[in-house]
Amino acid sequence: MVKSYFPKSFLWGGALSANQCEGAWNEDGKGMSVADVATLKPHIPVTDYKAQWHVGLEDIKKAMETDDTVYYPKRRGIDFYHRYKEDLALFAEMGFKVLRVSIAWTRIFPKGIEETPNQAGLDFYRSLFEEMRKYNIEPLVTLSHYEMPLYLVNEYDGWVSREVVDMFVKYCKVVFEEYKDLVKYWLTFNEIDSIFRHPFATAGIVEEKYSSKKEAEAAIYQALHHQFVASALATKYCHEIIPGSKVGCMLTRTLTYPETCDPRDVLLAQKENRDNYFCSDVQVFGKYPKHVLNYLEENNIHIKMEDGDLDIIKKYTVDFLSFSYYMSMVASIHAEQREKVGGNLTTGVKNPYLETSEWGWQIDPIGLRIALIDLYDRYRIPLFVVENGLGAKDKIEEDGSIIDDYRIAYLKSHIEQMNLAIKDGVELMGYTAWGCIDIVSATTSQMSKRYGFIYVDVDDYGNGTYKRIKKKSFYWYKKVIASNGSDLEY
Repeated sequence: MVKSYFPKSFLWGGALSANQCEGAWNEDGKGMSVADVATLKPHIPVTDYKAQWHVGLEDIKKAMETDDTVYYPKRRGIDFYHRYKEDLALFAEMGFKVLRVSIAWTRIFPKGIEETPNQAGLDFYRSLFEEMRKYNIEPLVTLSHYEMPLYLVNEYDGWVSREVVDMFVKYCKVVFEEYKDLVKYWLTFNEIDSIFRHPFATAGIVEEKYSSKKEAEAAIYQALHHQFVASALATKYCHEIIPGSKVGCMLTRTLTYPETCDPRDVLLAQKENRDNYFCSDVQVFGKYPKHVLNYLEENNIHIKMEDGDLDIIKKYTVDFLSFSYYMSMVASIHAEQREKVGGNLTTGVKNPYLETSEWGWQIDPIGLRIALIDLYDRYRIPLFVVENGLGAKDKIEEDGSIIDDYRIAYLKSHIEQMNLAIKDGVELMGYTAWGCIDIVSATTSQMSKRYGFIYVDVDDYGNGTYKRIKKKSFYWYKKVIASNGSDLEY
């Protein structure tokens, strides 16, 4: 037992996304989303991050011509759409206080352009949130989690088009009105900064449509500006429609260390961290950082802004900052001569002081404490760790048990550092472990890269019973929640 600094109101739980768990990709009026184009890519090297996420025009064409769910695994997910009551009962057994989920935009507006919402989609999420409330599980709902309508990609060029702002705001208003009695906590865009790493999944941008890298980069900044405006408007309407509601932004925290104390390494790492703060700076402070404006001017990138855009961004800032944290990075002026590692975020120079997972991650729990302190010192608003976890291959023993001590060790070490960060003065709202039940992975669409406390009996190709099996970590996390973070032993 350790002294717990977690407040009594701390929200312990887990996190999922609609496109990785729901399945039922073409049922009850749902339209195609960008996630339905993602293919199984088990043989892509962990260091080839671009290839893991890449989607081109030919990929979209092929996807639209097939109903296949074997090589398009996100179309089947783990059948959460039909099994959510069973899964929520398991989460309740662990003692979850909160569950982070997302709403699939295409279940509400299949193409994104409809005048009226799809009632079957509204009914599904109402049933989901009511079931969560039955177990006193607080919904934390992401409005956009890599699942925008594919129609808006093909016909409107994704978030590059201004019209998409209005379509998204209409969708937001509908779900705020529909679930105002059920949902208090909302997130706007999942890992909004990921538009620079995988623009298709994040904003529906197909890079090959543009004649040069510079033109594609300009499109990314334009789309991001539209998302900033949309996030601010979503915050405005959420506060108006749901009194007492709280809206957060969501950042991928890619903490970067300098390789050495060479000032050039330190400066490079500082630049990486400042760039990482760009999106949260806009959504928390309500304005573009000066260094970003300077970059745009120097590179002749002109963002088209409508009158009032900057006022909207300034006026409707978020209530809290949520973020994902999996690993840290290293910056070096000699990067080309250094050994590289991969991960779920990007690739970078290997840190010799850290262990590396089989998927190329550098496991750095102390980095989470550093990230929490840095973020809180910068923004002085409540923080929420909404993604953290270890993707690994799990083995079912002869007696049917799954001994995932490696996952427990990872989570334990990160929870310990969160506890110390709170002791250091950080205001932390909650913690939702990513993929609390095994789901289809975001990058390569594999099932074999498992995160959950609950095993789902299905392989990379969709073979299996889909039976849910409790892992050792299930019972461990139940104990952690019951003790409010004071009992971490296993």
